[in-house]
Amino acid sequence: MIGNPPWDRMKLQQVEWFAARRPDIAKAPRAADRKRMIAELQKKNEPLAEHFAAASAMAANAARMARKGGDYPLLSGGDVNLYSLFVERAMALAKPDGMVGLLVPSGIASDKTAARFFKDIATEGRLKALYDFENRRTRYNAPPFFPDVDSRFKFCAFLASSSPLAGPAQCAFFLQDVAERHDPERCFPLSAEDFARVNPNTGTAPIFRTRRDAELTTAIYERLPVLVDRSSGEAVKTWPVKYKRMFDMANDSHLFRTREELEEKEHAWPSAGNRFNSADGEWLPLYEGKMVQAFDHRAADIVVNPKNLFRTGQPGTLGAQEKSNPERLPEPRYWVLSDERRWDSSNLWVVSFKDITASTNMRTMIAALIPFAGAGHTLPVLPMDETNPVLRSRGACFMAANLNAVIFDYVARQKVPTTHFAWYVLEQLPVVPPERYEAVRFGPKTAAEIVREAVLELTYTAHDMAPFARDLGHVDESGEALPPFPWDADRRLRLRAKLDALYFHLYGIANRDDIRHIYSTFPIVRRQEEAAHGRYRSLDLCLAWHSALAAANPDAEITL
Repeated sequence: MIGNPPWDRMKLQQVEWFAARRPDIAKAPRAADRKRMIAELQKKNEPLAEHFAAASAMAANAARMARKGGDYPLLSGGDVNLYSLFVERAMALAKPDGMVGLLVPSGIASDKTAARFFKDIATEGRLKALYDFENRRTRYNAPPFFPDVDSRFKFCAFLASSSPLAGPAQCAFFLQDVAERHDPERCFPLSAEDFARVNPNTGTAPIFRTRRDAELTTAIYERLPVLVDRSSGEAVKTWPVKYKRMFDMANDSHLFRTREELEEKEHAWPSAGNRFNSADGEWLPLYEGKMVQAFDHRAADIVVNPKNLFRTGQPGTLGAQEKSNPERLPEPRYWVLSDERRWDSSNLWVVSFKDITASTNMRTMIAALIPFAGAGHTLPVLPMDETNPVLRSRGACFMAANLNAVIFDYVARQKVPTTHFAWYVLEQLPVVPPERYEAVRFGPKTAAEIVREAVLELTYTAHDMAPFARDLGHVDESGEALPPFPWDADRRLRLRAKLDALYFHLYGIANRDDIRHIYSTFPIVRRQEEAAHGRYRSLDLCLAWHSALAAANPDAEITL
C-alpha cells in the first residue's frame, strides 16, 4: 500500500483563513484582539462571520469524528493532522504479510502525539525502514523537494508491516538526496532494543545523522540516566525539576499590556528596571524566547513589526556596549500584573529555555536564568522543587550548565523532531546526576565548585539577578549581593569552553577525535568563529581545557 497523503491540520487556523479575506483581522497582534474583531463581525451579521463559523464547525466536526469514530485510536490525539489518519488507516487495511509505504512528515516517528503508534511499530519489530529527508538540499545546491514548503521541514519514507519482520529496521536521517540511503555511514540498522534505549518513555525514533552519532549516543545512554524516566509507569526524576509554561501567548493575551496601554489605560508609571507600578499593583515584563540566549537574560529587546503576520515581535539584539551597563534590561513587548506571575514568589529567579528551535539551528538547546517576571510559552521554565534556597540555587546552576553544554546539545539535536523543544524530548535526554558533581574532582576543586563559579559569573551581569547571587552566597559582609560581573565576551567564551570540557568528562567522552566530531555538528558556530577569529576557537579552547582538567589543573592559564 503506497501513498502520499495530505499534510494538513484539521483545526481551522484563524490567521491563514482571514489573511486573504480580512487582512486586518489576520494582522491583529494578539489572539484576544482577533477574537474581539470576529465577535464584531458576528454582531454586525456580516456574511463573512457566517462563513467563518461554518468553516470552524466543519473542521471541529471532522476532528471530533476522527477522535470518537473508533477508526483512529492511536493517531487522532492532539492537533489532528490528516496524514496521521491515513497512516493508521493504511496499517489497519494491510494484510498480515503486507507492507505499507507512505511519504509523510517525520513527526510520525518522533512527535509525542504519534508515540503510542510508533512505539508499537518500532519495538515490536514491524518497522522495515525509515528514511528521513530535509526539504532543503543545500549540499547539492538544488531546489527543495517541495518548493512551497518551508525549507527546514522534514519528511520521511515510512515503511512498515502489520507483522514482525526479520532483522532490524534500516534508518537514515537528514538525507538530501534519495541516493544517500545507499551510503553505509548515513544509513544503518536500528533494532527494537535501540529504539527503547534512547527514548525510554516514548519509543520514538532518534535522529542520528551518521553511524558514528548512533554509536556515541547509545554509549552515553548506557552511562547516564535521563532527566525523567517514565518507562516503569512512574516518573523517576534525576533532578527535582518541574516543567511549567507560565503564559500562553494566544490564550492568555487578554492579560497582556503594551507600554502604551500601561501608560494610557492602566495609568501606570515606570519603576525599577523594566517594571511598572499602578493602582492595581506591579506590572512585570513578559519574557519571550527571543529575548534570551545561553546564560544571558538580556540578549534582545522585542521590536514590533505589524507588517509581519506571523512574527510581529522581532528581537532587537543588545550589543556588548549596552550589556556592559548592569542597569540595562531588555524591553519586552508586553507586561503582566505580578498577581498573575504564576510561580512561587519566594523564588526570585528560575531556569528557562527556548522552546522555538531546530536541530539545524546554530544551537538547539538554549537555557538561561531569568529574574522574577512573566514568561510566555516560548520560554518554558524549570523551577526546582526544593525549599532550601542554597540547594535550589546550586541545583539551578548545575541544570543551566548541563542544558547549555555542547555534549547535551549534541544529543538533543538527534531528538528534536520539529521547531519546538518539547518537554517529552527534554525529559528523555541524559543528564549528570546530582551526586556526581561532588564526587568528581579535578585536582583541588570538585565539578560542583567549577560549575558554580562559572555559571554565577556568566549569569550575574545585571542588578536584577542579585537575588540569584545572594542565594549562591556571593555577598558582602552585610549579606548584600556583590556588584554584577562585567560583560566580557572573550571571558564568557572561555568560561563556556571550560564548562563544555568539564561536561565531556562527566559524560565519559575522553577521545579528542570524538570531541572534534561533536563540535563539527555545529557548522554555523564554526563558520562564525572562523570568520571572527580565523579558527574554531571554542573547540580549541575546549580541547585545551579538557587536557587541563584531566591533568587536575582547573585553574590553568589558557592563552589561546
